[in-house]
Amino acid sequence: MALNLTHQIGTLAGTPIQMDSGVVSGDSTGTVNASAVWKPVSTDLRCAIQKPDLKDTMSPPVSPCRSPVLSSMRADLSVACRAFATESPTAAAVTEFSEEVGGEMYKQGGLQEKGKGVPVFVMMPLDSVTMSNTVNRKKAIDASLRALKSAGVEGVMMDVWWGLVERDQPGHYNWGGYSDLLEMAKRHGLKVQAVMSFHQCGGNVGDSVSIPLPKWVVEEVDKDQDLVYTDQWGMRNYEYISLGCDTIPVLKGRTPVQCYSDFMRAFKDKFKDLLGDTIVEIQVGMGPAGELRYPSYPEQNGTWKFPGIGAFQCYDKYMLSSLKAAAESAGKPEWGSTGPTDAGHYNNWPEDTQFFRKENGGWCSPYGEFFLSWYSQMLLDHGERILASAKSIFDATGVKISVKIAGIHWHYGSRSHAPELTAGYYNTRFRDGYLPIAQMLARHGAIFNFTCIEMRDHEQPQDALCAPEKLVKQVASATQTAHVPLAGENALPRYDEYAHEQILRAASLDVDKQMCAFTYLRMNPHLFQPDNWRQFVAFVKKMNEGKDVHRCWEQVEREAEHFVHVTQPLVQEAAVALMH
Repeated sequence: MALNLTHQIGTLAGTPIQMDSGVVSGDSTGTVNASAVWKPVSTDLRCAIQKPDLKDTMSPPVSPCRSPVLSSMRADLSVACRAFATESPTAAAVTEFSEEVGGEMYKQGGLQEKGKGVPVFVMMPLDSVTMSNTVNRKKAIDASLRALKSAGVEGVMMDVWWGLVERDQPGHYNWGGYSDLLEMAKRHGLKVQAVMSFHQCGGNVGDSVSIPLPKWVVEEVDKDQDLVYTDQWGMRNYEYISLGCDTIPVLKGRTPVQCYSDFMRAFKDKFKDLLGDTIVEIQVGMGPAGELRYPSYPEQNGTWKFPGIGAFQCYDKYMLSSLKAAAESAGKPEWGSTGPTDAGHYNNWPEDTQFFRKENGGWCSPYGEFFLSWYSQMLLDHGERILASAKSIFDATGVKISVKIAGIHWHYGSRSHAPELTAGYYNTRFRDGYLPIAQMLARHGAIFNFTCIEMRDHEQPQDALCAPEKLVKQVASATQTAHVPLAGENALPRYDEYAHEQILRAASLDVDKQMCAFTYLRMNPHLFQPDNWRQFVAFVKKMNEGKDVHRCWEQVEREAEHFVHVTQPLVQEAAVALMH
């Protein structure tokens, strides 16, 4: 008996999923393809367009989630809103569809012209590779990849954990599990964004597993606790090696940057035959959660809770040594002994502190400007060092390099932008902190990957002056000015059409370009629940089709609904595979 994939996909989390009673069954177990379902027939039946004199010539919305932002059809879909009919599936049509719509423009890189669509990638589970270096729940992963491909997804993003691959000895790399995962992706025609994850997994939003740093790194940290970030109260953060010792040989005779470089070079050597074809992007981890930032808002053990301002992380001896040298160079040696002592605690708000308050706050004093310039420049220098290495390693391989920047949107409406400052982004009401980051990425031809794309201002606590939409617009403007490609991710799991529409809207950027790619958080059992899957399929279709003001969105949604119906045999076939 063929079971529904969503029932079996629960093996991803070891949790069964409740199914709708009205499951559509199919007579065939052959492959059913998205391209075949979406192909139109010759007909003049079209959606009615009202008020053609208006700029936004679309039919009235049938739901509050209809998006007027992105829309354009692939060439063989003829005219917008034309009725379609199902045909017998043809081999390789899914691959043909995703490559035509998303693959080519992603290979070209850069921001996309409106109308060409935004390819969608999906993050794989954090524990896709086990601690014994094998694929975790291999049948479930394989079935999930097939389902994603059928929906027109461009590819997947996978974390390549430093703590798994180089776990036991420095310079000894075990790529077991990753070789299998990459071959699975290649077999299903999916592209891969590989994340060089040099951080610990566990302690951040969405971390469902624990993957520590390599054992030999932990041994060195045990000998010298100053190798990790430290706050003013002496609390250590073990997520990532402090950038203060980037160029000091503190890890068994190698510098941290050398360790990262050697790891990336070993990855390139191992998977050179897949680079530029299956592996299309290398996202280089540069801090906690893989983001270029300081661990200023650690959730582990309840240290920080949203929407606290966080705390500066510059109190290990290596960071303090650099601060001392910078202060002496500035002719202010008295500024070099410590960071701000009046910046409050992790869960304070800006106005609770002398340093961050709007009136006469220390952040806008000469000392504050000196400290924040040094603190943020140290982060930029860290990114510069690792990017220079990554660029030299992956040069001429056909892959793109990207860096993830955190979407710190709380207290964005305040003058000081305190949470951004403690994270290392020198962004205030009077200073653009994202342009220097974008310019640094542009120098190395890297993609600016930004989070919180799915969020709306009014969904967030207004007393905390949250403004994710305004933040995304500022970042988009900075990347435009610096001529650097912009890609996006959702910061938190969302499966509703309301969030999908916001992503569509943000991906359009409201300027002359679109994002070059979007990565969806995350492949898990919830994604494959019937309602969530239907909405996701429609979302991917809309993203792939891009911007076209003449496109009728109600028809797109109906096409997606029909695709979910017709591809049920594919879902059932994948489910059967999970049983063996």
